[in-house]
Amino acid sequence: MDLNGRTVLITGGTGSLGKKLTRKILSRWHPKRLIILSRDELKQSEMAQSFADPCLRFFIGDVRDKDRLYRAFDGVDFIIHAAALKQVPAAEYNPFEAIKTNVLGAQNVIDVAVDKGVKRVVALSTDKAANPINLYGATKLCSDKLFIAGNSYAGGKPTRFSVVRYGNVVGSRGSVIPFFLKMRETGVLPITDPRMTRFWITLDQGAELVLSSFERMKGGEIFVPKIPSAGMMDVARAIAPECTTKVVGIRPGEKLHETLISEDDGRHTLEYDTHYVIQPQFSWWGEERKNGGKPVAEGFSYSSDNNSDVLNTLQIKNIIKEFCDAEESDILRAANN
Repeated sequence: MDLNGRTVLITGGTGSLGKKLTRKILSRWHPKRLIILSRDELKQSEMAQSFADPCLRFFIGDVRDKDRLYRAFDGVDFIIHAAALKQVPAAEYNPFEAIKTNVLGAQNVIDVAVDKGVKRVVALSTDKAANPINLYGATKLCSDKLFIAGNSYAGGKPTRFSVVRYGNVVGSRGSVIPFFLKMRETGVLPITDPRMTRFWITLDQGAELVLSSFERMKGGEIFVPKIPSAGMMDVARAIAPECTTKVVGIRPGEKLHETLISEDDGRHTLEYDTHYVIQPQFSWWGEERKNGGKPVAEGFSYSSDNNSDVLNTLQIKNIIKEFCDAEESDILRAANN
């Protein structure tokens, strides 16, 4: 995929992944424009100070506002849809707000992308969308379905939609690693359940997955990377072995283990060297779109507790060190601009 001379837009682009994607895109290509669409003017101002590229544009706007999207998507070639309300407890308490952003906002992105002739859209999903038990996961499952069906909805238009689904992003805003790093000062780390496991992916890996999906996509796939799992007790020991742990119980809407591919989805999943593809169940998805993928075994599912790739304490420590080094680099970069 060549982004030289193209216009790229990232919804929710001031988030952790949006900033990582921005840095990668600007280091590899010379886009005509790279548009960051988000609601928070302060974060946009802070991000603008960290980047000094003339192709960057900062648009204040909300995916709930369809009229604003019509203006923002004008002349755009590629879209990365990262905007969402993501906090599980907040979505449980404010369900209508999560639906407005995660579901109706997704529909707005699809409608406007088709109308404006955007070439490709990659939407970000979450492991919580597989067999969801909380409202956030349910809204993201709905969003995934909308984007996949968007390929039918586009009809003869050139716009193609695909989805990228992965697990916890190391160091993303609101994630457990920054929280544990802060709480270790107290000497006690709160653990929801000592048996809990999660999938883990670094910001760098997440950004690479999104960018590579633009190259791979035919339209209609849910891309799922092969990534490691880790137990929450191992994460706690890696971050603060000197601390004690306190079991506080699973929060409302939280699972003991997360799933990226359910057994039901496994029946139409293809395996590749580095990832899986959940195929859409539409007549227009033919053999020519499989691109060498092999069907997974009968009864296959991909969950954080049945994953064969499990991080040990040393590996977790190395990942945390990479996160802390990256955070320090971002702070120094912002200070020097």
